[in-house]
Amino acid sequence: MASHASALKAHRQSLKNREHNRQFRSRLRNALRSIRTAIDGDDLSGAKAALKQTISLIDRMASKGIIHRNAASRYKSRLAGRIAAKG
Repeated sequence: MASHASALKAHRQSLKNREHNRQFRSRLRNALRSIRTAIDGDDLSGAKAALKQTISLIDRMASKGIIHRNAASRYKSRLAGRIAAKG
């Protein structure tokens, strides 16, 4: 275990950040799952509404560095493509 005050603080911060990032990733997974379910269930209006909120979440996560910007673009592109293919 760390013994310097600065190392102890860094450890506390890392635990806090890890939990924060974990919650963001969980929210993203749930949002992606709900959109995919709506698309598969032919609920295009619901999927389009959820897509707007999910894209906002994805962009926020990419800007904070929780996910890579290329991964964010990939998520958005695939979701938009699936909705376009159905509609």
